[in-house]
Amino acid sequence: MQLHTNTPLINSRPLSQIAGRNVWLKMDALQPSGSFKIRGVGLACQEYYQKGARSFISSSGGNAGLAVAYAGRMLGIPVTVVVPETTSKRAIDLLRLEQAKVIVHGSSWQEANQLACAMVGDTDAFIHPFDDPLLWKGHATMIDEVVASGVRPDAVVLSVGGGGLMCGVMEGLERNGLGDVPVIAVETEGAASFHAAANAGQSVEIETISTVATSLGAKRVCNKAVEYALSRPVVSERVTDASAIRACLQFADDHRVVTEPACGAALAGVYEGKAFLDSFSNILVIVCGGATTTLEQLMLMSARLDIKGA
Repeated sequence: MQLHTNTPLINSRPLSQIAGRNVWLKMDALQPSGSFKIRGVGLACQEYYQKGARSFISSSGGNAGLAVAYAGRMLGIPVTVVVPETTSKRAIDLLRLEQAKVIVHGSSWQEANQLACAMVGDTDAFIHPFDDPLLWKGHATMIDEVVASGVRPDAVVLSVGGGGLMCGVMEGLERNGLGDVPVIAVETEGAASFHAAANAGQSVEIETISTVATSLGAKRVCNKAVEYALSRPVVSERVTDASAIRACLQFADDHRVVTEPACGAALAGVYEGKAFLDSFSNILVIVCGGATTTLEQLMLMSARLDIKGA
């Protein structure tokens, strides 16, 4: 049983006109859990279940936790998700809607993750939000679908947090003979852990996370993401919170789909016509999703940041 959905690939007329080049959208915001995470999480949950796991434990106040909860419900397996104190009420409500047990612990994901790891028993499986080869293998299916549709992009734009999506896209490009296609990895300035790692040539921990794009809030990216940054054509870009929110609001108008600021980071690079697009003519943007953000919340963020034109 496949737990993820084969999502639409859309040629975006609004973004193509703005960017002055062909822009394709992989619409993983339309996954049943609300984000691309179910691709890798679903595969991992099925693998661990087949190996004997009878409950799943995860640490995420957002999309990964929702994906684990959804997978557990579909497989009939109990799920516990440890979330940090910064997790929104909406995210907790959505986790409980998927029948997950929610434990609130710590001021950051790192603290929540430590507790989750300590809870794992003999019949439990820990589902990491981004650092597991099974996740990357599952996330790679989005590129399989793109290529199967007949589209071969000359660049891929995506948001990067812990690096799981990027690693999956890299794996998908490689196994479809597109290993030389550049990946533009975008994050907000207040969560630029990948940018720091790319500059340092190794995974480093940034001091603080200060961004509305909370799904990008990993202080340290996975080592595999750094390996790709050093060995493959990867471009690290940053945008402001205001740019990410403005992009989410414009995208909702253009495509009738609400995404979260983490996804807005990738969209912002295209909406603002960033220079990194100049060398490419057929661009794929991963619309990674985000079920925990509403249009009302985006409007409140916009007002709080006094974003003009939103």
